[in-house]
Amino acid sequence: MNSNVFDGRDYSSQSVYIKHVAEILEGRKAQVPKACVTTYGCQQNVSDSQHIKGLLIKMGYELTDSPEGADFILFNTCAVREHAEDRVWGNVGAMKKFKEKKPSLILAVCGCMVQQKKNAERFLKSYPYVDIIFGTQVTHRLPEFIYRRLSGERRICELTLDNGDIAEGVPFYNDGGFKGFVPIMYGCDNFCSYCIVPYVRGRERSRNSAAVTEDVKKLLAEGVKEIMLLGQNVNSYGKGLSEDINFAKLLRAVNAVPGDFRIRFMTSNPKDCTEELLDSMRDCKKVERHLHLPFQSGSDAVLSRMNRKYTAASYLEIISAARERMPDITFTSDIIVGFPDESEEDFEKTLELVRTVGFSALFTFIYSKRDGTPAAAMPDGVTRQQKGVRFDRLLRTQEEMAKRVLGGMVGKNVRVLCEEYSAGFVYGKDEHALNVKFAGDESLIGCFADVTVKSAGDILTGEMIKK
Repeated sequence: MNSNVFDGRDYSSQSVYIKHVAEILEGRKAQVPKACVTTYGCQQNVSDSQHIKGLLIKMGYELTDSPEGADFILFNTCAVREHAEDRVWGNVGAMKKFKEKKPSLILAVCGCMVQQKKNAERFLKSYPYVDIIFGTQVTHRLPEFIYRRLSGERRICELTLDNGDIAEGVPFYNDGGFKGFVPIMYGCDNFCSYCIVPYVRGRERSRNSAAVTEDVKKLLAEGVKEIMLLGQNVNSYGKGLSEDINFAKLLRAVNAVPGDFRIRFMTSNPKDCTEELLDSMRDCKKVERHLHLPFQSGSDAVLSRMNRKYTAASYLEIISAARERMPDITFTSDIIVGFPDESEEDFEKTLELVRTVGFSALFTFIYSKRDGTPAAAMPDGVTRQQKGVRFDRLLRTQEEMAKRVLGGMVGKNVRVLCEEYSAGFVYGKDEHALNVKFAGDESLIGCFADVTVKSAGDILTGEMIKK
């Protein structure tokens, strides 16, 4: 079969490859072939891997968590931080012995790390036992790639980044139990100076709202209780679509889907966080009363060098507007410590913003240089030791703020999505994205429970309200 017959951007063409792969696998083995998928990085990568798993199941593979004995092994990679890349190089390197033991094994790498040319070239040159290498915009073509490899093609490398139409209809395997991911858009147009994402994920492309709500309905039918709407910048959703839609309107559409479930979303860029969006959050009862809004630095000078396109003052205006509409809302954020030439004054402004907002939690990172980004070429007079000291100070400041936020929840009633059970206690998150534990039964896992908060420590402790 000529692999160039079909339009690669159209998922419907992949049905032919799925059929042929299934026929080849069935003819070659007495037992069902096994596939192992390892994922690094963000929720978007996790979602991509769920689609990869859905495709593998369609082709006749059985999923396994162990590479031992697997017939297909795939690494879905992350390029945001150096540590994640180092883990990939080491773990892919360890696969050489598996390949030597089982030459028929198909080994694949994909994702953001692969989309960078230097990394793809390294895989091609130094890892000759890797059979399939593909980027972030051709995941739906996995059946084609596997067919070509099974048909005798030695190596496949496809890094197309054409920002074309989104392939819809790709099956997905939800391995999150009662939690589900629904991508609403792909790519990013912001080009923050430290971030590699626009270069490896491409430009912003939004999904049709009907496709989004259809995925939500499918997950709800499987018993999912929490929907996470995903995008590199969900606040930009809708740009370029022919329908009259934006993220605020999409939230209302998802909220209107029948069922008892919770809606979360990430990630939001402050420059696009509108009052219309805050109104939707207020009005949509299924949307959690929590906003993850990365500010990265409290210094306007640093924000300018980061190309973030907002100021500390405008960020605080958003916080104030959100609290006016939803007094009980909680906030989390991302912060980069030690951005090139960050001064002590710059860092103090970050601490000041942390104290002013009162975040329930922070995701904090020491700046990681990413080749190919503008920040990588910026002079940096801050030593690693200075960055480490500042990082520790930030953690201590946030610990104080978190105690205040959690302490303010004592005596309140919250609705908890029960996630885990251990030694007589149920653990979960409430509508403010706060961790809660209470005495309960394992049968509550995957259900909502109303709880009165009795005390606050590292997490909230409560008592289930009897009905």
